[in-house]
Amino acid sequence: MVSVRNLGKQAIPSAEIERVYEAACATTRREFNGNENGRPSLTLVLGAKKDILEYPTHEIRLRRWDKYLFAQGVVILTFEDLLPPEEKDKLAGRAVSRADATVDVGELKTKE
Repeated sequence: MVSVRNLGKQAIPSAEIERVYEAACATTRREFNGNENGRPSLTLVLGAKKDILEYPTHEIRLRRWDKYLFAQGVVILTFEDLLPPEEKDKLAGRAVSRADATVDVGELKTKE
């Protein structure tokens, strides 16, 4: 579900916003074998000072409507919905293990 806040006097392309949202969610679910849970609630803020994804609040802030930037934000938030907390923990654990298994060549020099 997308709610829209318009901070300026921009035309809001409601139908296009909904189409891009649905397509981005469906594409991300298909790519990552997700289920119907990958439909994040978010707010699109038009007329923002800069283009940014405010992750904690699920806000996609855009200076002006840009379907590509909007789709990128939706993909990121959808992926987050699809990845359960236990999977995030597993991935983080594997990342730390990989980092610990990597040694800088400078660390291998023997002290004489």
